[in-house]
Amino acid sequence: MNPTATRLLDFLQRDLEIPPESLNLALKDEQAMPHHFPMILWQYGLVNKEQLESVFDWLDEHLL
Repeated sequence: MNPTATRLLDFLQRDLEIPPESLNLALKDEQAMPHHFPMILWQYGLVNKEQLESVFDWLDEHLL
């Protein structure tokens, strides 16, 4: 896993309080990291709309 993906997972666990078990479920397709991962979290119902927006904001800040 690349460093950005690792930092994204840290953000999701620390700031959005998404349990590691939930993230592991969504991580079945590691190719989705990090760009498609927010939508996978949304599709699985692991994040709400506000959290999804926070994830996109985080990606905007860290992938420039």
